[in-house]
Amino acid sequence: MPHKITLTGSATGPLREYDRYVVFDMREKGSPSAPKGLKKSTFISYTVFVAKKAFNKTGLTKKSIMHEKILIQGEPTLDIPIDECPGEVGVICFQITVLPNKNDKEKNQSDAKKEPKQEASAPSQEQKNTEPTKQEEQAPVSQPVAKEEKKEVNSIQPEVQQAPTEEKKTEEKKTTLSNQPKGTQDILNFDDIIVPEEFLKTRPNPEKTQKVIDFVKRTGRLDEPLTIEKGSKILKDGYRRYVVAKTVKMDQVPVVYEYQK
Repeated sequence: MPHKITLTGSATGPLREYDRYVVFDMREKGSPSAPKGLKKSTFISYTVFVAKKAFNKTGLTKKSIMHEKILIQGEPTLDIPIDECPGEVGVICFQITVLPNKNDKEKNQSDAKKEPKQEASAPSQEQKNTEPTKQEEQAPVSQPVAKEEKKEVNSIQPEVQQAPTEEKKTEEKKTTLSNQPKGTQDILNFDDIIVPEEFLKTRPNPEKTQKVIDFVKRTGRLDEPLTIEKGSKILKDGYRRYVVAKTVKMDQVPVVYEYQK
């Protein structure tokens, strides 16, 4: 009998593409309780290998695979090099399916209930056709003058609205910084940050990195800002958080500046 394995969940790492297949990482919890005398099982990390044809049929993308819940059915393998398989166990995928979201089900059910009510309350075509004729009979002769006054009022409004734009920008910046971790001085685009080769040669601790990933998924932000050199935008500290931001596809990250000496 061949070995079989079934996984459910979302990808915990970025999608990696090769010639004929794609690869991504997943994690699954063990059983909450174990037989007496045995230790509880812990997290196991998996690296899933899926053929490109099968993956393209699901409609998943690099961003959506981090949020959609998927079902993997396949066989475990231990013969893949560690560069391609950072997980503890490799999985050759025979079937991949996207599981439906609970929120989507509830929306569809609520929409189905609302449709008959809307059809019952909709006015008939005869009533719609008779309403304009009544309004035309009751309309006074002085309507063109009222329209001209409305045009003048509308032409003045844009000038008034343009004045407080600068104040809104400063208020928006304050609110965005207040939602970031303590010590945040600014928010930078992720692609603008330059990473030295010294950092790229290292690999952060997987357990600590996963804790930060879990924190970002729970709160929607990093736990600490990255340290960036002012002007050059070179990363000085916080490479683990940089890797996490890259993993969860963050467009912007909080930073604190270190000035050039």
